[in-house]
Amino acid sequence: MDKTLFDDLAQSLSEAAAIRRGTLAPSRLTVIAAIDVRAVRERTQLTQAEFATAICVSIKTLQNWEQRRRMPTGPAVALLRILDTAPEMALKVLAV
Repeated sequence: MDKTLFDDLAQSLSEAAAIRRGTLAPSRLTVIAAIDVRAVRERTQLTQAEFATAICVSIKTLQNWEQRRRMPTGPAVALLRILDTAPEMALKVLAV
């Protein structure tokens, strides 16, 4: 391994350990706000079964999201944000 690369990695590990101990502040912090799936569904005035069918997920998946046992990821997050922002338009496009 290149000495420069090794030194960079060693420094990164030292910084990570210091951040973990709380002796160094992270250079940036990314916080991803959780989507309240139940609130999104309730705004659409659909039942769990209707909402799950509309967004092409199983009712069990929807229930897990609503009860926060699991969190939606990837395209599901994008679709839920669209439904949260413009529910009438999203439902029209989804043909519900």
